[in-house]
Amino acid sequence: MHAPKKENYKHQAATIIKKLNMRKMEGYYCLTMEEAKKKVIELIGEGKKSVAYGGSMTIDETTLKDEIKAAGHELVVREDYDQTPASQKALKARQVNADTFLMSTNAITLDGELINVDGRGNRVSYMIYGPEQVIILTGMNKVTRDVEDGLKRARNIAATANTVRLNCDTPCTNTGVCADCLPHTICCQIVVTRSSIIPYRIKVVLVGEDVGY
Repeated sequence: MHAPKKENYKHQAATIIKKLNMRKMEGYYCLTMEEAKKKVIELIGEGKKSVAYGGSMTIDETTLKDEIKAAGHELVVREDYDQTPASQKALKARQVNADTFLMSTNAITLDGELINVDGRGNRVSYMIYGPEQVIILTGMNKVTRDVEDGLKRARNIAATANTVRLNCDTPCTNTGVCADCLPHTICCQIVVTRSSIIPYRIKVVLVGEDVGY
């Protein structure tokens, strides 16, 4: 990455972190993903903690899950649960009661607001309520000017990439552009987080790299 871009990310992150604090959320800036993973482990805390996670290419493209387990924490592995009602109910109980819920965000504004578009809503629901703390790991490539731009990013970049990954039968799978469709849509829940009612429950780790989508 070119030096001017790195410097710009640094300045943007400083602005966002100040705004997050005003919104009762903690913000941290790490130059690299390696630094960011260490910060996440540090934020999870000492002793054996239960850690659940939402679907995230930002996280899946790293070794963070393995490092969480290596640190002695209990990782709630979604893939270990089948689709039967009893198994899914047990998974939800463990996720909502986790010490930490780990996720990324589809966009974050320079004013410190988080924008997320979800299908079933499991990821955003645990961000809003349940786990003791939420750690959001996100690349600076997801920074937008405001909520309107954040929604455009979420629907035209993150969602369209996910429909291709999931082999969805939606217009954007073929065009790469949101068609505001209804049949087979994965854009069912749109959540803008403007503040945390529980002070500093939400922690945002900004990474000075282009990661995830």
